[in-house]
Amino acid sequence: MQGQLTDISIDYLSKKPKIQLLINTNEITHLEELKGLELDIELDKHREKRTLNANAYCWVLCDKIAKKLTVPDAVITKEDVYKDAILNIGTFQPMIVEEKVYDNLKRIWEKQGLGFLIQEVSRKDKCIRINCYYGSSTYNTKEMSLLIELLVQQAKEQGIETKTQAEIDSLLRSWDK
Repeated sequence: MQGQLTDISIDYLSKKPKIQLLINTNEITHLEELKGLELDIELDKHREKRTLNANAYCWVLCDKIAKKLTVPDAVITKEDVYKDAILNIGTFQPMIVEEKVYDNLKRIWEKQGLGFLIQEVSRKDKCIRINCYYGSSTYNTKEMSLLIELLVQQAKEQGIETKTQAEIDSLLRSWDK
């Protein structure tokens, strides 16, 4: 749900902060049901999802890097490059799971998409410490910018021509608006 914080004051009786929100919807039925209830509240600055142009450029870079790194005895795919980039800078959720549920969790998590990866960190007492990485389809502006920056750096290291910084900034600029 999106909206704006329109007012902040101090409640006279409780001496606690009181905020007023303007929500981007005309539907209030759901909100009325919440009135007076104890709520978990989280407010964050809105960030636009990544643009298709930035996503397309991400895959162009992955493809060029893969073609440059592929040699006759070792084929590297653009998917390999993408997954490696996700593991290098991606957003993840650390977890500890029992060994007996690990395979099923991994299957379900990775079914969500190519960038949804599970990396095993350690094992102890029939438990596995893992990092569950989110695919770039969930990334906000900052996260996608980091992914593209990493891929641009890798491309340049391989002598691959990339867009200028101004062109890359243009792809990403609309996210912070």
